[in-house]
Amino acid sequence: MIHGKKVVVVLPAYNAALTLKMTYDEIPFDIVDEVILVDDASRDNTIEVGKALGIQHVIRHEKNKGYGGNQKSCYDKALETGADIVVMLHPDYQYTPKLLSAMVHILASGLYPVVFASRILGKGALKGGMPMYKYIANRFLTLSQNVLMGQKLSEYHTGYRAYTKEVLTTIDYHLNSDDFVFDNEISAQIFFAGFEIAEVTCPTKYFEEASSINFQRSMKYGFGVLATSFKYFLQKAGIGKYRIFSFKK
Repeated sequence: MIHGKKVVVVLPAYNAALTLKMTYDEIPFDIVDEVILVDDASRDNTIEVGKALGIQHVIRHEKNKGYGGNQKSCYDKALETGADIVVMLHPDYQYTPKLLSAMVHILASGLYPVVFASRILGKGALKGGMPMYKYIANRFLTLSQNVLMGQKLSEYHTGYRAYTKEVLTTIDYHLNSDDFVFDNEISAQIFFAGFEIAEVTCPTKYFEEASSINFQRSMKYGFGVLATSFKYFLQKAGIGKYRIFSFKK
């Protein structure tokens, strides 16, 4: 624990057998209480690797539920275990677990309720091997989102995030997509609920075993991101009404 708060790391996994141990070994267990691995019907031995590592909670989806569907299971289980702080870390070793301590301290101290690890602050993205077309798309989408949502984040597309229990019990993340746009929908929900998001600079690595989506799915993701931002804008303007901005009861 840190400042009396229980810290739980969730690992949404899909075919992560080759990188799971590298990720797990760098988690700072001096402050992390429990780890949850949710395997989204992987075709490799992710489950076996997780159990061999001694991960406390290993959950397997018999059918693939998608990236967003995986996160829903992660957060449900984390809240069930009594987590006060939940960190979502990809087990593909693209993001360094060494940054986890800094992110958790920001939340535990009460400075912010949400922290994103940004690849764009500094030069982490291109330096780490992010393809140029993805970098350009990231910048365009982030600019559009900031304009439509009235925010100033450096990026909305990081997969390394930390939340307080208050955030996850206020917004209704189950209303979000089961696909990759889930991350942007939960960001919109957080801002709509009045929470602020802090950012920390994050180095990143792009390599063969790291997860990635193809160009076609990237296009679908991009349009989904813009649609979410427009929904937020219309909801805030009182013109539209969308279910994802409902709060838990």
